[in-house]
This record gives sequence, C-alpha cells and structure tokens, in this order.
Amino acid sequence: LSALLAIASCPSAHTYFGAMAPVSFPTTFLILAAVLINFAAAFVPSSAQGAAVGVGSHAASATALSMADSSSDSYDVVKVDLDDGRDYPIYIGAEFDDAEAGKILRSHVQGNRALIVTNDRLAPLYLDKYEAMMKEGGDIQVDTVVLPDGEEEKTMDVMMKIIDKALELGLDRKVTFVALGGGVIGDMAGFAAAIYQRGVNFIQIPTTVMAMVDSSVGGKTGVNHPLGKNMVGSFHQPQCVFIDTNTLSTLPDRELQSGVAEVIKYGLIRDADFFDWQEKNMASLLARDPDTLRYAIKRSCENKAEVVKADEKEAGVRATLNLGHTFGHAIENGSGYGVWLHGEAVAIGTVMAANMSARMGWIDQSLVKRIYGIMDAANLPVELPLDSPMNAETFLKVMSVDKKVANGQLRLILLKGELGNCLFTGDFDEQAMKDTIDEFVAECSGASKVAA
Repeated sequence: LSALLAIASCPSAHTYFGAMAPVSFPTTFLILAAVLINFAAAFVPSSAQGAAVGVGSHAASATALSMADSSSDSYDVVKVDLDDGRDYPIYIGAEFDDAEAGKILRSHVQGNRALIVTNDRLAPLYLDKYEAMMKEGGDIQVDTVVLPDGEEEKTMDVMMKIIDKALELGLDRKVTFVALGGGVIGDMAGFAAAIYQRGVNFIQIPTTVMAMVDSSVGGKTGVNHPLGKNMVGSFHQPQCVFIDTNTLSTLPDRELQSGVAEVIKYGLIRDADFFDWQEKNMASLLARDPDTLRYAIKRSCENKAEVVKADEKEAGVRATLNLGHTFGHAIENGSGYGVWLHGEAVAIGTVMAANMSARMGWIDQSLVKRIYGIMDAANLPVELPLDSPMNAETFLKVMSVDKKVANGQLRLILLKGELGNCLFTGDFDEQAMKDTIDEFVAECSGASKVAA
C-alpha cells in the first residue's frame, strides 16, 4: 500500500497508467489497491479478522466465538455469524447499569419507533425499566403491549394482539419489536415481527434460563397449534439478544430448573467437557451463583451460535439441538399445554432418548446412569407421573406430525458413541422406540384406560 501511495504521487505514473488502461488513472489505482488488500487479507491469521463462529470440534471454542474486542469485565459478547450481513451479538452480563444497557439497546433500533412486547407477570417487574432505557435521549418513541402469561397462551389469537396493536399505532416498516420475556414471548414477538408488513426488525431480551440459552438465539419464531407445538412459525433473526442475568433473581425455581434441561442438552450432544463441568457445578448453578450462571449461559450460547451458523434453517445439524424434544413435545401436547414446563418435558424426553439409544446398543449404560444422575441433581423429572394421561397411542400420534418428519418418516435425535456425540436419523429400530414408550407409560393412568 505504501508503494501504491508513492506511485499515486508520481506525475509520470499518471501518464504511464493512463496510456495502458482503458479507464482513468484514479480508477486503475483503486483497483490495484483493492487487489492488494484482498491478497493481504488472505494471509492474515483468522484470529485477527474478528470473532467468526466456526464449526469444528464438538466443544465450542470460546476464543473463536466470543467477540473479545467488544466484551468487558461486566459482560461478554457472543457473535452469531450469518450470511448477508445478518450477524448479531448476544450480550451476556449481570452488571449492566441502565445507561449502558439503554445505549446498547438503542444502537440496535434503526428507526424511531419501538414496540415492547411482554406478559402480565413480567410487566410489573421490568416494563417501566426497559421502556425508560429505550426512551432515553428522546429520539425513540416507545409503545408497549402486554399479553397473558403461559404456554397455553402461545396461540395465533394471542399473537395477533401484537399485530393489532402495531396497526392501531400506525407503526411502519422501520419499527423494532422488542421481546421482553421468556420463550413464549420471544417466539410470539419474533413471529409477529416476521409477518408484520412482511417483516420488521426485533430485539430479544430473554428473562428465563430457557430463553437465554436456547429460544432467543437462532431466529426460530412461532406459535402452537392444537395438533402440534410450534407448528406455525418462521425463521426470523433478531438484531441482537440482550441478556441481563439479574432478571433471573425473580424467576421461580421450577422455571430455572426447566431451563437447565437445555443447558444439559449441549453437553450431551456436542460438548463433553461442558457436561463434566455441569456435573461438578450443578448445585452452584441452581443456587444462582452469578459467575456460574454467566458461564453456563455463555457456553450454551457459544454452542448454539456455532450450530446456527452451520445450519440456520435446520436442514441437518441444527436438528440435533432437539435432543429429547420429539418425545418431550408429545408429552406437552398430550398432557395439555401448560401442565409441563418445556424443559421438564424435554428432560423426560431426553431420558427416553437415552434409554432407546441404549436399547439399540448405541451408548453404554454408564452414560444412561450419568444422564439420570444429572437430571436428578437439577431437580428435573425423569418419568411420567401415575396420573399422566399419556399412552403409547398418544405418543405415536403426536410424534407422527413432528416437524422433523420427512416424506412420512419420523426422524429422531439419538445418542451414539461417547459422551458429546449424537445422530439425527430415521434409520433406527422402530421396535426399540415402541418398547421405550411402553416402558415409560406402563404405570400411567392414560395407558390403563386404553388397556381397559
């Protein structure tokens, strides 16, 4: 580049290049400069080019995934690296002051209008705080809509209340929807953003462990249908995810434990070292130790970001994030939405998947024992209760319309080999699946009624 600048300052060079090239000397100079810059970039170490999320080993690399240049002592930043300039940051911390948090959030609002979407349980706790943050400086007009709380409210009718509010306010395509809540709010606000005027921006502010480590990252949005969970929705990526772990101080223990099921999942399917860490630190995690929470959330987000980069629309490897979900969704649907928290159903589903994998000889019983052990340590259920309405027929019926069914064939995520390895496949022993289901519903009242 120094040589090019020297050439540019030489009058004779103008005459020489001008005679050779069919374009002007300045244009020729710019072309040469661009070529040299790209050539040099090819030899710059990847660590110096930014914090791109890569896919390699089963364990996520904190060095590769965290945006160290944007992190501080008070918070971490994990980057979700996508095509077409759609990358976005995940901010994770426990010591944000309101001025700092407001500045971060406002930097991701591209227009001058924002609509905060939350529920009636969280509104008294956090709505005024985040509304004030967004309004700071007076350049963004902020409106709000408060929805009823609960998985049973994750319906098209409730989601349309967001659309109704946006239309009543006359919000245009420059509006940013802000999802303030757990997975239900995030999924519905994201879906509303995906379809309002064919797509507007949105921000995720998750307030549960479940949403922080899973649903807020990756752009899956949607609502439930009476025949299946999350069957109506869209892929729509947020502008950013803002995680203040202090919001977990008001989260009920049961919901905290539910979210831990998704943390456990990452260790089982791709990050054995993380699973080992969880076994040693589960008590501290449930006690809400700030450093333990921050690390668990960060490591989970790194794993999720890596998978989303490799397979944004769930054509292959991203499906592995659904370990236990096919069985779990059947439990949620068959029992009635709201009876089980999502993570509780997934915990039972994960144990079922492990049992099925062991039946086929894909994993050792020692790993099954560890899975039961960590679920127990996390106070998560590992079996259906006696009064459960579930039976084999219900399981198979609901699973037959699972989103992972392809060309009429059910595909499952199962464990195979050493800890940290799994398989997304339709090539499994169907009898092993049926035997696993039969074992788990054997003492349920729903199975007894069918037998009678």
